Amino acid sequence: MPTSAPAKVPAPEQPGATPLFGALDRYFRITERGSTLPREIRGGFATFFAMAYIIVLNPIILGSAKDMYGHQLDNGQLVTATCVTAAFTTLLMGVIGNVPIALAAGLGVNSVVALQLAPRMSWADAMGMVVLAGFVVMLLVATGLRERVMNAVPFGLRKAISIGIGLFIMLIGLVDSGFVSRIPDAAHTTVPLQLGADGHLNGWPVLVFILGALLTLALITRKVPGAILISIVAMTVLALIINAVATIPSWGLTTPEWPGNPVATPDFGLIGEFSLFGGFGKVGVLTGILFVFTVLLSCFFDAMGTIMGVSDEAKLTNAKGEMPGINKVLFVDGLAVAAGGASSSSATTAFVESTAGVGEGARTGFANIVTGGLFTVALFLTPVATMVPSQAATPALLAVGFLILAGSVKEIDWADHTIAIPAFITMVMMPFTYSITNGIGMGFITFVVLRLAAGRGREVPAPMYVVSAVFAFYYLMPALGLT
Repeated sequence: MPTSAPAKVPAPEQPGATPLFGALDRYFRITERGSTLPREIRGGFATFFAMAYIIVLNPIILGSAKDMYGHQLDNGQLVTATCVTAAFTTLLMGVIGNVPIALAAGLGVNSVVALQLAPRMSWADAMGMVVLAGFVVMLLVATGLRERVMNAVPFGLRKAISIGIGLFIMLIGLVDSGFVSRIPDAAHTTVPLQLGADGHLNGWPVLVFILGALLTLALITRKVPGAILISIVAMTVLALIINAVATIPSWGLTTPEWPGNPVATPDFGLIGEFSLFGGFGKVGVLTGILFVFTVLLSCFFDAMGTIMGVSDEAKLTNAKGEMPGINKVLFVDGLAVAAGGASSSSATTAFVESTAGVGEGARTGFANIVTGGLFTVALFLTPVATMVPSQAATPALLAVGFLILAGSVKEIDWADHTIAIPAFITMVMMPFTYSITNGIGMGFITFVVLRLAAGRGREVPAPMYVVSAVFAFYYLMPALGLT
């Protein structure tokens, strides 16, 4: 008689493990990626607090503009739309993409929608063009063109994009905290920035940022788990105390005070208010296509740079700098662009502030479940979610900027000028032009030109020629009278 097969002995569970944890661990590959559930939770919280400003800022940018009929979007409805879309797309990226990259309304793109599109058509028409841009992104993903473009980027430029993002988010942190400020054009000076609001560090808010930056860096140096989140919470508490006992002229965008009524009722009035092709009837087919192209270009390369930078920092890339399974991530990103237009919150894209969560140890999409869940809660607790002042959250961006720079700069081949110079251009143009897209575009064009000048044109991947030509055309559009 045949003997029965020996029974399989189940693998021993980790101490304290539960069936739920085991299922989560297997689905999100938490242990496989060298992370833990507490790290993912801390990372999700850190990312949310680092980007929660978008709940306030996006409605301000969109709500301050008027369409061609003089209509303005309602602020309360914009808050709801911003939270709903951020929550939905961030959760989707976590579940499908399994990466710690949160999404929300993209800064820069919302300004394009508010200042270029809306004044020449209705708000519904403008949001319809954003939806169309999202469809084009998804089409590029489905055909494999978007992944081909990303994989064609040389390794040294990939690292430069990461570093440029690190410098960019550091500058964002310094500006948003008030540690540095823009010198107005009326000053008639070639110096664009200054220390503090008047060339000096004055006021309690700046002190909160300085203490937060020192605390964050000290905790990181001591390798304390939860360093970034600990600093954000501690500085928020300090800011609440200072605001209660001292007279503060302005904290900037967010005032740290406990709201009298922490609960707010969501208003979903803007969801679904878009017209796919109405804008073409207002501005014409050619101009309409150029508008869609402008939104597409910004979304495509901003997201590309952020995805490459964050995934590299989270050690999700292979030896070639490529991320396995990236098509899922790219598809969700394209869907997010369309979802932002469909909700009237403008194009939704990957947020560079996700590096705050990665800095806390997040390596999987479970961190997104936490961040997306917090955006969902913010729908009803917007006053509480927007209580954290930028001075408490932005030290995280300063710390993460350093961590990205320290981990990537040594991997660039500085002896090869055809890589080193484009890498340098990419790195400095992101913060100096306040745009990830500009840094990528100028770096790509420089790379192609220098490789041709060195007689190494055959070493340039074909997609790099195409993308560089597109960027060159984009930069020439104003001179050609096409904007």
